Amino acid sequence: GWVPVYLMFLLICNFRSSVCQALVLEIGETVQILEKTEGKSSSYVHLKKSTVSNRGLCETVVPLEDPIITETTSTLQEWGVLWKQLYVKHKVDLFHKLRHVMNELIDLRRQLIQGHLAQDQTREIKRHITVRLDWGNEHLGLDLVPRKEFEMVDQDHISVSELYKLCSSSVRSQGDNMRQRHGDGCQVPVQHHLFINLKSFTYNTISEDADVFFSLYDTRDNKQISEKFMVRLNKNGGPKNPEKVDRLCALFTDLSSKDLKRDLYIVTHVIRTGRMLLNDSKKGLPHVQYRRPYGCAVLAMSDVFHTITDLKEEKDFVLKVYTCNNENEWFQIHENIIRKSSTKYSAPSTNYGLIISLQLLRGELDQIRRENQAVFSRALAITRKLGFPDVIMPGDTRNDLYLTLERGDFERGGKSVQKNIEVTVYVLYADGDTLKDCISLGSGEPNTSEHRSFVLYHNNSPRWSEMIKLPIPIDRFRGSHLRFEFRHCSTKDKGEKKLFGFSFTPLMREDGTTLSDESHELYVYKCDENTTFSNQGLYLSMPCCKEDFNSCPNLPSTLPFQRNPKETFWVSTQLCSTKLTQNVDLLALLNWKAHPDKVLDILGQLRHINGEEIVKFLRDVLDTLFCLLDDNTDKYGPLVFQSLVFIINLLRDSRFYHFRPVMEAYIQNHFAGALAYKELIRCLKWYMDRSAEVVRQDHIQEAMRALEYLLKFIVQSRILYSRATCGMEEELFRASIQELFQSIRFVLSLDSRSSETLVFTQAALLNSFPDIFDELLQMFTVQEVAEYVRGTLGSMPSTVDIGQSMDVVKLQSIARTVESRLFFFPESRSILLPVVLHHIHLHLRQQRELLICSGILTSIFSIINTSAMESSVQEEVEMMVESLLDVLLQTLLSIMSKSQSLETARGQRCPQCTAEITGEYVSTLLSLLRQMTEVHFHHLLNNFHSKEELKEFLLKIFCVFRNLMKLTIFPRDWSVMRLLTSHVIVVTTQYLSPALHKNFSEADFDFKVWNSFFSLTVLYINQPSLQLEPLTQAKRKKVLDKYGDMRVMMAYELFSMWQKLGENKPHFIPGMMGPFLGVTLVPQSEVRNIMIPIFHDMMDWEQRQNGNFKLVEAELMDKLESMVSDGKGDEPTTSNLFVCSLLEKIEQETWRETGISFVTSVTRLMERLLDYRECMKGDEMENKKIGGSSNLMNFYKSEMNKEEMYIRYIHKLCDLHLQAEDYTESAFTLLLYWELLHWEDRPLREFLHYPTQSEWQRKEGLSRKVLHYFNKGKCWEYGISLCRELAFQYETLYDYQSLSWIRKMEAAYYDNIIEQQRIEPEFFRMGFYGRKFPFFLRNKEFVCRGYDYERLEDFQQRMLGEFPQAIAMQHPNQPDDALLQSDAQYLQIYAVTPVSDITDVPQLERVPERIKSFYRINNVTRFHYDRPFHKGPKDRENEFRSLWIERTTLILSRPLPGISRWAEVERRELVEVSPLENAIYVVENKTQELRTLISQYQHRQHHGNINPLSMLLNGVIDAAVNGGIARYQEAFFDKEYINSQPEDTERIAQLNDLMQEQVHILGVGLAVHEKLVHPEMRPLHKKLIDQFHMMRQSLYVVQQGLPAGYTGVNSPRGILTTHSHMSPESVRLIHRHSPMNLQGSIRQSSSSLSSHTSSEAGGNLVILTDGLMGEPPEDTAHMQVGLTCTCFIFQPSPSSSSLSSIRSTSSQIINSAPSSARGHFLMHFDAFHHQNSDPPPALPIRSLRKSPLHPIPGSPTSPQSALGGSNSTLSGSASSGVSSLSESNFGGQYPDPPVRNDAMEPVPSHLWTPEEYLDSPYLHIHYSGPEAESLDQVRPFHYRNPVSHLHPHSHPQSHPQPAGLDGHPHPHSHPQSHPQTAGLDGHPLFHNKRQLQKVIFLVK
Repeated sequence: GWVPVYLMFLLICNFRSSVCQALVLEIGETVQILEKTEGKSSSYVHLKKSTVSNRGLCETVVPLEDPIITETTSTLQEWGVLWKQLYVKHKVDLFHKLRHVMNELIDLRRQLIQGHLAQDQTREIKRHITVRLDWGNEHLGLDLVPRKEFEMVDQDHISVSELYKLCSSSVRSQGDNMRQRHGDGCQVPVQHHLFINLKSFTYNTISEDADVFFSLYDTRDNKQISEKFMVRLNKNGGPKNPEKVDRLCALFTDLSSKDLKRDLYIVTHVIRTGRMLLNDSKKGLPHVQYRRPYGCAVLAMSDVFHTITDLKEEKDFVLKVYTCNNENEWFQIHENIIRKSSTKYSAPSTNYGLIISLQLLRGELDQIRRENQAVFSRALAITRKLGFPDVIMPGDTRNDLYLTLERGDFERGGKSVQKNIEVTVYVLYADGDTLKDCISLGSGEPNTSEHRSFVLYHNNSPRWSEMIKLPIPIDRFRGSHLRFEFRHCSTKDKGEKKLFGFSFTPLMREDGTTLSDESHELYVYKCDENTTFSNQGLYLSMPCCKEDFNSCPNLPSTLPFQRNPKETFWVSTQLCSTKLTQNVDLLALLNWKAHPDKVLDILGQLRHINGEEIVKFLRDVLDTLFCLLDDNTDKYGPLVFQSLVFIINLLRDSRFYHFRPVMEAYIQNHFAGALAYKELIRCLKWYMDRSAEVVRQDHIQEAMRALEYLLKFIVQSRILYSRATCGMEEELFRASIQELFQSIRFVLSLDSRSSETLVFTQAALLNSFPDIFDELLQMFTVQEVAEYVRGTLGSMPSTVDIGQSMDVVKLQSIARTVESRLFFFPESRSILLPVVLHHIHLHLRQQRELLICSGILTSIFSIINTSAMESSVQEEVEMMVESLLDVLLQTLLSIMSKSQSLETARGQRCPQCTAEITGEYVSTLLSLLRQMTEVHFHHLLNNFHSKEELKEFLLKIFCVFRNLMKLTIFPRDWSVMRLLTSHVIVVTTQYLSPALHKNFSEADFDFKVWNSFFSLTVLYINQPSLQLEPLTQAKRKKVLDKYGDMRVMMAYELFSMWQKLGENKPHFIPGMMGPFLGVTLVPQSEVRNIMIPIFHDMMDWEQRQNGNFKLVEAELMDKLESMVSDGKGDEPTTSNLFVCSLLEKIEQETWRETGISFVTSVTRLMERLLDYRECMKGDEMENKKIGGSSNLMNFYKSEMNKEEMYIRYIHKLCDLHLQAEDYTESAFTLLLYWELLHWEDRPLREFLHYPTQSEWQRKEGLSRKVLHYFNKGKCWEYGISLCRELAFQYETLYDYQSLSWIRKMEAAYYDNIIEQQRIEPEFFRMGFYGRKFPFFLRNKEFVCRGYDYERLEDFQQRMLGEFPQAIAMQHPNQPDDALLQSDAQYLQIYAVTPVSDITDVPQLERVPERIKSFYRINNVTRFHYDRPFHKGPKDRENEFRSLWIERTTLILSRPLPGISRWAEVERRELVEVSPLENAIYVVENKTQELRTLISQYQHRQHHGNINPLSMLLNGVIDAAVNGGIARYQEAFFDKEYINSQPEDTERIAQLNDLMQEQVHILGVGLAVHEKLVHPEMRPLHKKLIDQFHMMRQSLYVVQQGLPAGYTGVNSPRGILTTHSHMSPESVRLIHRHSPMNLQGSIRQSSSSLSSHTSSEAGGNLVILTDGLMGEPPEDTAHMQVGLTCTCFIFQPSPSSSSLSSIRSTSSQIINSAPSSARGHFLMHFDAFHHQNSDPPPALPIRSLRKSPLHPIPGSPTSPQSALGGSNSTLSGSASSGVSSLSESNFGGQYPDPPVRNDAMEPVPSHLWTPEEYLDSPYLHIHYSGPEAESLDQVRPFHYRNPVSHLHPHSHPQSHPQPAGLDGHPHPHSHPQSHPQTAGLDGHPLFHNKRQLQKVIFLVK
């Protein structure tokens, strides 16, 4: 009809206007014009005509242009957005490919819009466009676009089945459909063509003209299969014809797929034209030219196929030209090269040869010519196959005779050498004239009138094997002959060519046949140079060969020419002609009137004639046959019928398939047998009637296969007869046709199960039967033909009575009947449809041949859908509903159940269960439901005999619909099919729901049907294809315009049916609570509003029945978790709208409080579940996943009290830890479940991955798993308590085997603690501020345990990677409220220091450092960080005097490590640290770092890398020497400060003590450095020694200036005075921070001016030193105690704050040392002499805080611990990676340890005076560990009397306490008057005060 045209405009540039009402438009947007004013169009727009569809609010404007252009435009706009996203996502490869494709599409679209293309070109461009559109959509994950003829299909105009076919790409082209129609036997072979282009021939040895011949050669059959392509080149290698430059190309045509599978080679022969011998100028005169063989090249086509992978791809190849070693073998040089017989040919001296390019093309030659016009315009030489191609085209006229000069045998003729023989070939006509241009040497060059062969040098038996083509005109062929003249080419004298003989042969024999295709041995007749052949009759009367001689017995005795009996000449011929034949029988048939008596024999021989010969003369043969039939019907009738059947079946061959149109043209235009129909019907009926009797039915089957063309002849004959007789004998004809159909029914009704031959007869008849409908329609009405067909189809036996093979054939026949033109007529369809549906119904009931049945149904629905637009199809649809609907549902249920079982079993593939069949039948069912109207549904629902039948039907259809949504029937990108399916389902449900309510409500309520309905609606609303929110705006609009929001439609249907339930609602409470909850999680506000009354209703009913919501709540909680985990639900804000609306309804109820509480709980769970789901997205967000899981797990335990869910999330959290290789956290997580279990024998059900077992077994298994994880996490201390727990259980059960195992494991854990290396992690504080963070992180702060070797910068990068939207805060200050409530993410990170909970315990003095270090950083709940500030006015002279530290302590909710690397901060405490306390803390930290590093080097934990030690020593000493330490001295050792701050006296003494200790440790470090330093680093070491002298001297000077009355706690006087009155509990002499509170290596606190390592300091050094002077005891003179110093590196401004935490370089490197390289050696304290050769200083006597460890499982806190007597004063901690110098304690507090005999000799560490060190009186440090036994035996250590080194004012002890050989007191010497002072190894060292005084005096 008429379509109104509207205007629209397209923006061609962006439009911005200052007018507020104006549109803001972007380039490419379109605007519909509703009204246009007069005036000039804007330059911003381009006007286009358009139409409007879906008129109304959602109307769509479609431009009036080619749909392909519109689609391309919209697709490019959509791709443009996605293309940019590819760049952002780093998909670079696809980004570049898509850009290229988009540019191509823009160019193709431009060509299409211009419209200057021919029809074929337009079609080709559309094809290219659609290929690219589909490629892009596929790679971008966009929807599949179903197409028909390159255009998008309108789904409203085709059936669902047809749409499915299009989507699955199974719709075939017209040619494919034609091939399918005629079976596999009629498939047309694809033709292949090889394009060859000679680019160059580089040669430097010929220097003569050359002919290059290319041909295709089959090595398997040793024959040439193509003509030759010839190129003539000049002596420079260029084309001889200048016009052919760049045009030396040919196309080898008509290659079949079979040819390509042969062992094909491209063979190239090079024939030069010039002298006889190439390199001998004397042989042959320059003016005499000879054609001489030069060389040959080959190329395997297999190599070509491997190189050329894509069709039409052109590649270059180089062919080497080889020369023949012996010209006698020239005829087979190509074979020798292929066989690699290298002795018979020579390779070229250089790599020169032929350069050719090749290209493979496929398809019809005409199509190739159209597609490649540029190629064909280059004077392309068409080079054909020898003989006919596989496909013979009717219009292909050829008359080519291929002649091969094979070989000859000639006499020497009295010559001393053999002859050089040249053959000249002529083609002569009967009148003796030479036929002009009838000889072709090869394509590419013009034809000639004569041909001269190449000459083989000195060869009387030459073998040429040279082929030429003779394209002789057909009218000149008869009477023509060939003459071969032989000449000897002399190289002497004048170089003449002397004629010495000739041969000849006629081209046709006397019987009219041509020269046979074989080798012919010709006679050679003598002649001389003077012989003339003016009268060819002279020699034509002579025999040309032996056969000719035998056929001419009466030859005259004298002949004009004498034959030389010793000379012969061989040629072979091959005829390729569509006009001439070599077949005698065919000629006899065509000329039957010459021998009428032989007609029967001739007709009998017709079957043996080659098919090529018959199709060449098809029209003549058919005319002859019908002429014979008219001549004598009775005599020739049966034989003519047989011959006709043979010829018809011959055309079924694929080679002659193209001759079918020739046959049809003959029938329509040339056939004249008006009486033939009678005999043909009689013979055909006779054949059919005999099928029940005859055993051999080959001839009957052939007649059945020829049925189509026999009917064509019959109908055309009757038309001719009727036309000639004005319709006479019409009734007779109808009667004969009626009888013929009765015979057909008779054949089909026979029982073929017992006769295999009869099966083939019936199959042949059924295959041909649908082909006769069109012929019958010419003679009968549509109804008559339909009745004939219905009777025939009805006569076929049912499925049960025939075999499976006949079953298939029968259905294929029905399928082709439905596809025929007959079925398109409504009047015939009403007749045929019942019988077709009957057969399909039977097959579907028995589940047989489902695929064919679905194809038939698809065709039926396609036809009905098309017919519905023109006429009513209500009755036909009614017929199909009654016959098919129920059986279709049953079939689909069966297929789906098989598909599901197949997926689970993964068994043998069942052809009935494939996705293809499922898709076919789903589309069939949808097609039927789509065609049904309200009337059809009404009839259907009212025709059930009982409610049980209706119930069964409803259950079936609801089940099928549910399966459609649960199973993946259609792929994700088949959006069109998915939406159409949903539309059909919702419309069908709307029709069925009234019947459900009417028949199964109130008294007749049926829970099963209602439950099935509700399940369907819930599944429907939740299906992914209907969720419009993730779609692009354009796609969402498209869907809404087409269908609306189908979720809302189904939700209204659900609400309506729920209201109709009435009193039956409690049946679905709480069962449907979960599914309905799933509906509310759909992010569609209208659906949620619909569901609110339903939820309110359910809660109201539950309250009325039970008085609470327990059941509803339990159901809701369970379902909520699973649904959110499956990805349902959206942002909490939209969920809250639903909750608010529900709360409004609840507010009006009496049960308001409980209802609100219930909804609030659900809301809180929902928030956490959504957080959890958000965290689980992505691959690399481990911390977020763990945090979300932990948060949800705790919620289930603490608030919901749902133990099963709690346990599930325990295991989910454990799995996340294992993925991140956090084994310690995995163990702690599993311990949560472990704690829920008891050591009881209560049976437990199967749960998660746990089998059915007792509670004891499960707890034991968990224990072992936890132990395994603790072991992998190197937290053996935690595993020890669990080992003891298991040991107790095993001991209780007397399970000694397991007890032994667990005790060994416990022992192994102790060994690991002592021996293995453990890295101390860093700790980081994180604050998450802003509302954009997940609920469990929002506005909270945490402390995180970092990974091994992870520094602050690495941690910050990792966290910012997990929260890419977060903004890093650059200060440590607490955020304000505005920042907390902002819609953003702020992340605050800085390092914190753990504060151990270890308290002072005396036993810990003897605990090795590596054991204590574990407890410093584990089971920690307190962390602190420092911020420096100046209290009061800043002291400008010395800022350290006013520099205070604000120390913030964070208290965690749980200790670290635990179930997560994170722990939330519960509260914070703030204290201020004075400048002096800070100085003590800083010095102590640096001392600890020195002790750690030196200890590790003492224990050989490094291999040659001394850099960390060098840097640390340099940093400390250099800082002390260059003035930094003086600032501390000025600040705190100033008399004014000491007098003004008397309360700091003890702290100043402590600082002094620490500095003394640091000096001594520096000495030890220099000793170690001396021993290990590389020779190249000696200057640095000397510098350190010199600076160390200066450092000590500066300390000495400072101490001299201290007040005389100042007494430090650790001065000799202080020690003796305090010590003499000490109680056993008063061991601690100095109250200061214990190193057990410190890190093993120095840590810079996050906000304080803490230390970088000295290697990183640069110039920002501040040296901190302190010292104190001790008063001498009463009996001693004044002694001066040397001071120790430390250095610490500060930022330039001491008040500045830092968030960086730089871990000590030395500690990092040391910790990375392999454990195998770490041994346990003794570390010796090195003594040093100062400049005045004073004795070296001793380590200061100091004590540690003795603290009981926090009660971690397995901690060595017991006073009876075996570690009590073996503490290490300076031990290497291999297990923790950190070692420290451990201080000595006073031994008087404990009993003497047992005498040890393993004290080791000190190993000297060389200093600047190593020989002095060797005599050092100071004890070595002994580590008593498990390695002691493995050390070499060493001599005992003798303590040296230090009297000779005493100061003049000192009073040396005259009778020192005698010591044993091992340095211990003698067993009988235990003085009780003075407590003993413990040595560095824990043994008594000082036996009285004097001895102690002497040692202290040495410090000076």
